[in-house]
Amino acid sequence: MQYKHFLIPLTLITFNSFAQVEYKLTIDQGEHHLGNVTVEFPKSAQAHLDIKLPDWRTGRYEVLDLANGIRYFNATDQKGDTLNWRKIDKSTWRVHLDSPTQVKVSYQVYANELGKRARHIDDTHAFVDASGFFMFSESFRQEPVLVDLDVPKPWRSVSGMEYAHDKHSFTAANYDVLVDSPIETGVNELHKFTVDGRNYELVIWGQGNYNVEQMLVDLKKLVNTGSLIWQDYPYDRYVFMVHATSGARGATEHLNSTIIQRHRDSFAKRKDYVGFISTAAHEFIHTWNVKAYRPAGLVPYDYINPNYSDLLWLSEGSTSYLEDYLLLSAGITTAPEFFNNLTETLNAHFATPGREVQPAAQASFDKWINQGGDHGKNYSTSIYREGALISLALDIDLLSKSEGKVSYRDVHKHLYKQFKLPKSFTSADVKYILRQISGRDYSTWWDKHINSPLDIDIQNLLDKVGLVYDYPAEAIPTANLQIDVKHTGQLLTIKHVARNSSAWQAGLTAGDKIVAFNNQHVRDTLPDSLSYFKGGDRVKVDFIRRDELMSTQVILEKGFNLPKRISAIEHPDDAQKKLFKAWTGIDHPSVEQSN
Repeated sequence: MQYKHFLIPLTLITFNSFAQVEYKLTIDQGEHHLGNVTVEFPKSAQAHLDIKLPDWRTGRYEVLDLANGIRYFNATDQKGDTLNWRKIDKSTWRVHLDSPTQVKVSYQVYANELGKRARHIDDTHAFVDASGFFMFSESFRQEPVLVDLDVPKPWRSVSGMEYAHDKHSFTAANYDVLVDSPIETGVNELHKFTVDGRNYELVIWGQGNYNVEQMLVDLKKLVNTGSLIWQDYPYDRYVFMVHATSGARGATEHLNSTIIQRHRDSFAKRKDYVGFISTAAHEFIHTWNVKAYRPAGLVPYDYINPNYSDLLWLSEGSTSYLEDYLLLSAGITTAPEFFNNLTETLNAHFATPGREVQPAAQASFDKWINQGGDHGKNYSTSIYREGALISLALDIDLLSKSEGKVSYRDVHKHLYKQFKLPKSFTSADVKYILRQISGRDYSTWWDKHINSPLDIDIQNLLDKVGLVYDYPAEAIPTANLQIDVKHTGQLLTIKHVARNSSAWQAGLTAGDKIVAFNNQHVRDTLPDSLSYFKGGDRVKVDFIRRDELMSTQVILEKGFNLPKRISAIEHPDDAQKKLFKAWTGIDHPSVEQSN
């Protein structure tokens, strides 16, 4: 793996520093999602060696219990004799040593969790994230690593790691680098390109309606935008891995690579493609924000126990915010697309009652346990969404009070400059940087919007840059219940009831099956079912709960058939146009219209 690192004088390296942990993964039953792993650890003089498989993987703050796929564990010494071992917790195997010896362990891995982006094997490929395959010992965590793959002959293996002795062999400085450098091996297509002296690869597994030429054109533009925020690049080589799948969706950042998963038919339409390239931008930004600098609670990674931080909103939400800036600045997306993405963030924020309950700092710390679903939407919030809006608020505030000279991007420039790994930063450090670049104390602001539920005047904020957030002129008033439903049979089954809404106060809850409004059988959709009413009407709702027919009275709320959206005002003043350009890097849309 081509990283920039310090050279250590050879005279300071002891013999033990040349110890190497060697991994081998053999795949000959791909159709059954099975692989066989051997790990050879250097000589140890300890009474026992604790060997572990991570409980979670980097980039996903969720315990995954990855050890549940391990079978046939065995341990031998350097002579090949069996060593006694016992499992001391769900993820740790303790191997007992009677005398100093090298240790070799072997086991089978079941890898059929593509969507978790931790491990997957089938008859066409394997996605190898070390956290799901390769065990480690804290005693040798910092030793060099060699990985050999024994895979079907037609397969090609690609990783952010450096190749070792053949095309299916890789080397890494230590286990931390290995676990943050996944391998894609299998039947795939590979494209290579160079931008500004740095090498890039795009490897795609799976057939889909993607346009490789367009992807390459835009990825070249994207990777050239790092200098818009940071002073240099933390890598010499970067790999984009793409899975065109039948179901798995999502993405994960890694040290100098990313894995992006999308449904195979969700690339061709413009909206779908913007979704893909936005994800690529998000993960690309993570190369700095998280992989080059990250909050104190995440340094070093534990792998077994959760790493807690109250700054995940900055790690994830700020990344979501900055992705739109880079894409717009690079000319990959348009101003209307930029507005649409921001609109979606705002609409989702205001449709989440949990925004009034859970602050971004708490949502960050509780990311490991936060739930989705009806209760989650009512009492929790998203670090991505809230973090993006906090970043927006900070950005426009900094720009407006510095006449466009200081922006939120400067915060990340300073974080990279001052807190590169192995350093880490705290909330106090971020507030210090804000004071440093603006000359103002943000402690009160921080307490109001980050340590407390976010409370910003969106319209006042957007007005500074010549934008408005409102219902479109063609929107028509409608009746609203503030519930989410799905059509099941001839009923509307409630998925979510907004906390404190009229439906909530009437006693409706998730799981109820609505049969009729005012004795009229429901239509296929909720809007159609309510089209006979107007906001303020009192209606009878017949519904089924626990297989019993029940009724309640609800006063319908006032709404519109179209959501609010962000648009540019027609006649911004010079200050608004100047601030808009400082914010986005492009002219205000009104300038283009007048030319």
